[in-house]
Amino acid sequence: MSDDFAQAFKDEARELLADLEEALLEMEENPEDLAIVGRVFRTMHTIKGSGAMFGFDDIASFTHNVETVYDLVRNGALAVSRELVDLSLAARDRILAMLEASESGVAADPALNEEVIARFRAMVPAPVESQDADPVEEDGAEDPPEALVTYRIRFKPEAEIFSTGGNPLALLRELQELGPCNIVAHTCNMESLDRLEPERCYLFWDIILTTAAGRNAIEDVFIFVEDSCELNITVIDDGTRQEQGTYKKLGEILIERGDLTPGQMDELLGRQKRIGELALEAGLVDAAAINSALIEQQHVKEVRQERQSQVQSQEATSSIRVSAEKLDVLVNLVGELVTVQARLSMVAQELKKHAELVSVAEEVERLTNDLRDNALDIRMLPIGATFSKFKRLVRDLSGELGKTIEMTTEGADTELDKTVIEKLNDPLVHIIRNSIDHGVETPAEREAKGKPRTGNIHLSALHSGDSVLITIRDDGAGLNVDAIRAKAVERKIIPANAEMSDREIWQLIFAPGFSTASKVTSVSGRGVGMDVVKQAIEGLRGSIDVKSDPGRGTSITLKIPLTLAIIESLLVQIGKDRFVMPLSMVDECILLTEKEMEQNPGRDILLVRERIVPYVPLRQMFRIEGKAPSIQQVVICQLEGKRVGLVVDWVIGEHQTVIKSLGRMYQQVVGMSGATILGDGSVALILDVPAIMKAAEEAG
Repeated sequence: MSDDFAQAFKDEARELLADLEEALLEMEENPEDLAIVGRVFRTMHTIKGSGAMFGFDDIASFTHNVETVYDLVRNGALAVSRELVDLSLAARDRILAMLEASESGVAADPALNEEVIARFRAMVPAPVESQDADPVEEDGAEDPPEALVTYRIRFKPEAEIFSTGGNPLALLRELQELGPCNIVAHTCNMESLDRLEPERCYLFWDIILTTAAGRNAIEDVFIFVEDSCELNITVIDDGTRQEQGTYKKLGEILIERGDLTPGQMDELLGRQKRIGELALEAGLVDAAAINSALIEQQHVKEVRQERQSQVQSQEATSSIRVSAEKLDVLVNLVGELVTVQARLSMVAQELKKHAELVSVAEEVERLTNDLRDNALDIRMLPIGATFSKFKRLVRDLSGELGKTIEMTTEGADTELDKTVIEKLNDPLVHIIRNSIDHGVETPAEREAKGKPRTGNIHLSALHSGDSVLITIRDDGAGLNVDAIRAKAVERKIIPANAEMSDREIWQLIFAPGFSTASKVTSVSGRGVGMDVVKQAIEGLRGSIDVKSDPGRGTSITLKIPLTLAIIESLLVQIGKDRFVMPLSMVDECILLTEKEMEQNPGRDILLVRERIVPYVPLRQMFRIEGKAPSIQQVVICQLEGKRVGLVVDWVIGEHQTVIKSLGRMYQQVVGMSGATILGDGSVALILDVPAIMKAAEEAG
């Protein structure tokens, strides 16, 4: 089996396992919903079938045991229980471990696999053993046997089924295991030997199968090739008819299968008249009624065919799997194109007398913007897939801590750049773990406070301009301002006489080494986690806002940019150097004269609409030589509810910034988060506004 097929299976299996985990948690909440049980069974069956097809025999064998149990659940022979869900989640983790082992080369622990399999086998009811004595028949003592149903199956795979790893022979053998089976291969599409392509499938099959397993079992056989074949399953004998003699005429069977049309049958039978002609001769209907019925018949037939064609077309083109590396290359190329387009626009403006060149530059700019937006949109993914992962975290950790907590979500269809989503996982895990451990109380404590015994953690996401707001809210005890302040003073994070608002005290939970836990546990207490959260969010050019209501809960809101590839920014200049800053952080720009600076000697503050705003002279901070102009400009930025001004020589205007990473030697430079190439080929540094604000605060 080629590496490409194996990798395709691994990618698909990971998606299936994520869906399986979500389905299992839903099944625990709705144990009577057979649709969810069927979803779990089909996912297991797909993993088993695909695993066997692509050479992952260990996964196929392991999953077969799980599938056996869920077949019983689906048929009502076994009830859904917490034990079953726990065991199924453990099985899901073992399948993932086997997948990862196939990549790392380190085998998954077989003992753990056997332990899970043994527990699943123990859940299967043992068959009733026969007694030595003759059984005594009693009315109603035995369940009636399952009815045998005969099906006609036409299986017509696509010609390219072999190239996707499909094996029709394996599917036919699996059908034979369901009951008495007759298989006929159709060779009418075969090519001559000199035109035969060995990688194409020219056959299709008719199968007559009698089984008590039911239609679902037949569909499950074809579940992982259903999108690449034509499959028709028809009941031809359900065991309830008492008809004697011939089953059906040959012509009827051929017509039902679609091998012969009624018109062709009429031609073969020659003199036999049609039903319409017979009805006319008998005087039962008139010609108009016959004509109307024929038109209706043809019309409905055409409409249904057209509708089916559209559905098949939509299903075939609705999605395509593309590797993340290819998308990254595309976005990088679009970024380079944006830079070249800026250069073209600059040249066109310098040569304004060439109207045609200006027109071409404007058209290129429009097309480049559309291409940029589409390329970035391709990398957008709904955040719901990330939210669903945390249901398992809440379930397992709350059980470990003896708490009862449910997680609710909102805005799961909100989209973010895939790179941002990947980097959000760890910060969200830390916040949710802290909410479970420190926020939500035990059932007894909640009951004593008049709260429901079951706590709640709510995750929501919504768009806000060019950013996404992600809120994690719990209904727990809230933050204890006095305890946080006392611990901060004890750790010498703040002086004892510091005057701070509640909002500022809440932000102290993100200080390095800060923790109010009285003892260290496996979950928290070491003072690591929330400071890592803040670093990660600031690394995404985002911000964190905390709100808490004592006794009612805490809400943490993350403001995250939609993408990290290309951003709208503000281009400024200091001396001969140019810088850019994210436009999403900019509130306004105002002028700063020498007279205003002299009014507050030694204090870098401004009065803006009756509010005091501190400012940072970037020329001094970056040690840029030269004299500043008599009238400078202040770019006022807002972050985490705070406003601060950045003093520059000139504000040039808005700019589309293609973000480039700094080299290793410059990654630790304070105040810089990257660089970009301007239209004239020069380099402008991207200002790290949160880092500049932090450095200014520490400098006093």
